[in-house]
Formats: sequence, C-alpha cells, structure tokens
Amino acid sequence: MTDRYPWPARLFTLMSATGALLLLGQALWFYLMGDYARILLPSLLAMVMVVAALLGIGRQNISRTASYLVLICGYLMIAVELPRQSGNPALWIGLPPVLTLLLLPLGSAMLLNLALTPVWLALLGNGQLDRDITLSYLTLVTVAALVPWEHLRQHALLQATDPRDPECPAVTRSALHDRLAGEFERAALLGQPLAVLLIDLPQVEMAGEQFGQRTRQALLETFCRAVTSRSRQQDLLGRENSEVFWLVLPDTTESSALLVRQRLEQALLRDRLLDIGRIEMHSRLCLPRPRETWPHFEQRLQAASQALLDT
Repeated sequence: MTDRYPWPARLFTLMSATGALLLLGQALWFYLMGDYARILLPSLLAMVMVVAALLGIGRQNISRTASYLVLICGYLMIAVELPRQSGNPALWIGLPPVLTLLLLPLGSAMLLNLALTPVWLALLGNGQLDRDITLSYLTLVTVAALVPWEHLRQHALLQATDPRDPECPAVTRSALHDRLAGEFERAALLGQPLAVLLIDLPQVEMAGEQFGQRTRQALLETFCRAVTSRSRQQDLLGRENSEVFWLVLPDTTESSALLVRQRLEQALLRDRLLDIGRIEMHSRLCLPRPRETWPHFEQRLQAASQALLDT
C-alpha cells in the first residue's frame, strides 16, 4: 500500500492557520489572566504554525517539513500542559497518537508512536509507568491505526480495479484490451466496420526528463482533451504504454477514421505548450482483416505500436 500523507494541502493549510489562531488566543488568555510566564511558548509556536501554513500554499500535497513542524508544535504543547493537568490526566492519553496519525503517513506514525510511548506514559504517570495506562495507550494506538489502514487498503483496491489511467483521462492497458476484444467480437458478429488509430507521442518522456512532471502532465492532458473533444461517445481512448495510445473507433470505416486522424493532427497543431511548443504525433491506422481472429489482430496492433516507437 502507498504510504502517503492523509490530507490535501489546502485543508492542511487551513488547519495550520486555525491552529496558529488558537495558539495566539491561548497566549492572549494567559496575558489577560496575568500568567505572563506561559505566554512565550504559545506565541512562538503560533509563528511556527504560520510557517507550516505558508509551506502548504500552492502545493498539491503536504510537504514533509510542514507536517513535522505542526507535529512538533503539538508535542511541545502537550508535554508542557500535561503535567499541569489536575484530576484525571489520563484523558490526554489519546491526543499524541491521534495527532501523529493525522499528520504523518501510517508507517511513520506507527513507528513514532511506539518510539515515544515511554515519554507519554512517564508524563501521564508523573515519572512512573502504570500498567493500566500502558495497556490503554497501546490499545488506543492499535485501534486508531485501523482507520487509516482501512483507508489505504480501500485506496489500493480502487487503484487496482480502476480502469482509468492515473496520469490522464484514458483507460489503462488491461481495460483497453478487454474493451477492444468486445468491440472486435461485436463488429465480427454484426458485420460492422472497426478501426483502431495508433498514436505515438514521442515527446512524453522528454517532457518529463527535461521540464518536469507538470509539463509531462500538461502534454498528456492537452492530447487527451483534443482526442475526446473530436470523438464520439462510443469511441474509446486507451493507453498502450507510456507514450502510445489506441483510439478505438467502433462502426467506423477507413475513410472516416482517416478523417478523425486529420482533425486530430490539425487540433494538435493549434495546441502549443509553453515548454515544448507544438505536440508531435505519429499515427498508424489498423483495421481487422477478413476472417482475422482477435489474438492475431491484437498481435498485429502490438507490432504496429512497437514499429511506431522505433520510428
């Protein structure tokens, strides 16, 4: 399963900014109550939270530095305030592990929770380890971890069964071959034409290596948008490999498929990217031959795709 940060960057920024306001509110409360010795810590931690919030602005994912800054702020506040709690300080037992699970990936959070177990238990027991508190803490750490673990399991299951390509609005290779096999059998049964347009984008790997993932993503999205805007609802765009796509055109004659290719080439000539300019496209049209079987047609498509890569 992918060990990833659980929150979107925008939500994390909002949470960090809210935490900074709460810390400033606490510092103001200490000032109004005349407890001047306790003002410094929340004031300093509020500035750290503001830095963490600024690190999340404009990002798609949470940065590791921002997560650890917020976690350190939480740890320091808990460590300072926990020994001052009267009554039943064991009510605080769930705050450190839950905060860790909210801010870090599951693997890192579990490792850190187990490593800091003696610290939190010593603070809860005023320097002494209590057996009941220890069992309660370890049970809470285990139970709390079940929620993100189940979330990661469901995410991994969704990725394994999702027919969409993770980089662009096209279907994956397995979904493409399954759908094309069905269209091939249907065309053979009903006596309808079928065309498959093989498209090679030779700039995909170069865009990622020289200009970064954003340029690569922009190239793929621009290409897919040009294809889908000039395709029918029953047409299917699938990704055979990193830079070769198959456009399945059911009930389409050779002349109609050639017209689709011409319109697509003209569209890509107009769509230019800032870093790489015009999007290059190499294509080849394949149609089933009379009395050809699906395995043979599939092999011919794969051979033609490889020939496109070699040109």
